[in-house]
Amino acid sequence: MSTTTLRARPAALTLTPAAEARIAELMGKAPEGAIGVKLSTPRRGCSGLAYSVDYVTEAAKFDERIETPGGLFFVDSASVLYLIGSVMDWVEDDFTAGFVFQNPNAKGSCGCGESFIV
Repeated sequence: MSTTTLRARPAALTLTPAAEARIAELMGKAPEGAIGVKLSTPRRGCSGLAYSVDYVTEAAKFDERIETPGGLFFVDSASVLYLIGSVMDWVEDDFTAGFVFQNPNAKGSCGCGESFIV
């Protein structure tokens, strides 16, 4: 008789402590009814796909759900395949502030960095 053990499925995305802190800040000033923040990769930009982070008021059935100390973070189910193994960070300097992605699936990006291709 053989037994099989199931391995835990890795998260589609890893959040840095800075990204988790930014999610906590966003949830602290979220509009009424928001249950979390969601990452998706809509088609737009020079290269085809872009990263989009928005408030959500309800969880979609197949979205990846990541619990952070500051609130719920969702990854759009249609975007998971483009993001597996990625790291999401929050970076601030004197001139810009925003989420930054290290995505091993991206084969290239546009010159301005707003979009990527897989």
